Amino acid sequence: MDNETYEQIPVSYELIKDAIKFLKENDNATLKFYQGSCFIVEAPTFVELIVVEAEPSVKGDTASNVTKKVKVETGAEFNVPLFIEEGTVIRIDTRTGEYLSRV
Repeated sequence: MDNETYEQIPVSYELIKDAIKFLKENDNATLKFYQGSCFIVEAPTFVELIVVEAEPSVKGDTASNVTKKVKVETGAEFNVPLFIEEGTVIRIDTRTGEYLSRV
């Protein structure tokens, strides 16, 4: 939806599938158009998401740069350091899909 005119803009799933894993309800995305047709949908460069599922970390695995998978509120999964637990808010770089920091 255009935030200024409230016009509904139809976008195919193929265009939004990469950005949708970073977007929550009411988040803004950038749509780029050429000759009246949307050709790309971009999520904000950095997003903050809440971890809803996290694998338990194993004590003693902290000697090297070990990561674990977590699931965030949008349903996407990311690799994060072992100290991240459920309920933690994390910052993700949407260009690479990599964990940046805790918030």
